[in-house]
Parts: sequence; structure tokens; C-alpha cells
Amino acid sequence: MKYVLMFIETEQFARQLEEMGELEQRQAYEAVGRWFADHAEVITHHVHLAPVHTATTMRLDGAEPIVTDGPYMEGKEVVSGFAEVEVADLDEVLKLARSWPACPIVEIRPVS
Repeated sequence: MKYVLMFIETEQFARQLEEMGELEQRQAYEAVGRWFADHAEVITHHVHLAPVHTATTMRLDGAEPIVTDGPYMEGKEVVSGFAEVEVADLDEVLKLARSWPACPIVEIRPVS
């Protein structure tokens, strides 16, 4: 079964990462790299998104599309990346998500 894990960054997490020294930051990024390497057999695709301030939003619910700079909505939590995985079931993807070493929230959705 395929799932997408969306890695959600909070303002507090971003602040903590920013306040880390260079060595601590490198170790944090290395932990993420190890997580991807350790689970490479089930990860079919993954991506790290550019910061939320780089987003462009297009609204298609009016007569004409409206394009604005910035995210769909301002929030204290933003999706910073995602991974698509193929595993046996929800229990397996929950186990995988529990081991995520970075952002404090992981939203999991089945892929249809």
C-alpha cells in the first residue's frame, strides 16, 4: 500500500534548528540522511520543499485565476517536505513515521 508522509515543521522547531551551532545542525541533517538511507527499500520518492515564503498560490474558484505570492494560508506549521512510501499496511507506516528524526509532526495519507 502506498502512503505519503508529510513532514510538518513548527515555528518552535525552526527556531531550535536555527539556534543550533554548526556541528549540531550538521548532526541533525545527517540523522535525516540516515533515516532516508535506512528506509530506502520502502521510499519510492521524496523531496524537501523550499521555504514557505517562496510559495506562489493560484486560486481557481473565481471567473479568472488569481495568483498571489506566498502560501495558501499563513500558519505556525508548514509542510517542509514529503516522502512517498510503499509498505504492507498502516501499522508499518506508523512504525516508520515514529522513527522520523526531524520535524515534530508527520501527517500520513494513503495514496489512491
